[in-house]
Amino acid sequence: MGRHLLFLTGTRADFGKLEPLAAAARDAGHSVTFFVTGMHMMERYGLTKLEVQRMAGVRVHEFLNQRPGDGQDLVLAKTVVGLSDFVTEDRPDLIVLHGDRIEALAAALVAATNGIPSAHVEGGEVSGTIDEMFRHCNTKLATHHFVSSEAAARRVMAMGEPRASIHAIGSPELDFHAGSSGVTLDQVRARYDIGFQDYGIAVFHPVTSEQATIGAQARALFGALDASGRAFVIIAPNNDPGSEQIFAVLDGLPKARFRAIPSMRFAHFSELMKNAACMVGNSSAGVREAPFLGIPSLDVGTRQTNRSQAGSVTACAAADTAAIADFLEREWGRRHAGDKGFGEGRAADRFVQVLADPGFWSRGLQKVFHDIG
Repeated sequence: MGRHLLFLTGTRADFGKLEPLAAAARDAGHSVTFFVTGMHMMERYGLTKLEVQRMAGVRVHEFLNQRPGDGQDLVLAKTVVGLSDFVTEDRPDLIVLHGDRIEALAAALVAATNGIPSAHVEGGEVSGTIDEMFRHCNTKLATHHFVSSEAAARRVMAMGEPRASIHAIGSPELDFHAGSSGVTLDQVRARYDIGFQDYGIAVFHPVTSEQATIGAQARALFGALDASGRAFVIIAPNNDPGSEQIFAVLDGLPKARFRAIPSMRFAHFSELMKNAACMVGNSSAGVREAPFLGIPSLDVGTRQTNRSQAGSVTACAAADTAAIADFLEREWGRRHAGDKGFGEGRAADRFVQVLADPGFWSRGLQKVFHDIG
């Protein structure tokens, strides 16, 4: 019997992870709804709600949860109110949320306080910033856990969650990267007005706990990229506090070698990554997708600390311009063996296999702390 699944998405990044799971659930006969909020609703970040609307066979509900400048506490409160109203009218059998964003925390809270089962995707990971605290809060609130690795599964168990509720399926976005993107690199260049042939990708997001220094970090990083003489496609930062300081740096870069894009369709971004000389910044794509594809990546700063052990990932501080220059000289255009530390590109298949188990739906909502050993 098909169930009603509600997926909450607040960013282009989490939609790229949730879309394969939602598509597989839809194809397995479940009813799928997306609650679309956060960055998706903001024109400055590419109005990516349009990407969700393009998905066939699902319902979409949109909710504006913030105005520019709203603090995270206010965004949390607004999202709780909006989502609570929605689930009261349209009660799902399962709420699916991802990762460590403030909208995901709102979804976990609403599910727990309304007695609705919830599934947390990619819990049990470490990063070292305030996002990690949100992620672990979501783990403790959720009833089911779809993690990316056995290491993550062990961390979820360390937080007292029973092994039976934890399913290591891999990172869902790798499902898409594992196959053909469906577009050519020439189509990507034409759609996004990318004029250079040899390029790296740069993505640098704010770190919520480092607002006082994020502008200086951005100036150091992009100054080093500029000094290298290389060309880069830049994907705009997310809307966390500190983003305006990063945008100010991006606005001053020479347009001849830096192409800044608010957002990209996932297929186009996948094709762009597959042909990039390297990836630089602090996006999770640099420690997940890039190693999976064998692309060298430079992890800058603390946002992804300890997320990946892949040999293709180099880490340094934003202010370490010598290390940045050395990475670009040493790794530009190099290809590594693909890393499978975050899965093999079969997360969606494993997700629907778990949903097909009657025991998944019979698990009670009462949380009990399970001591390891």
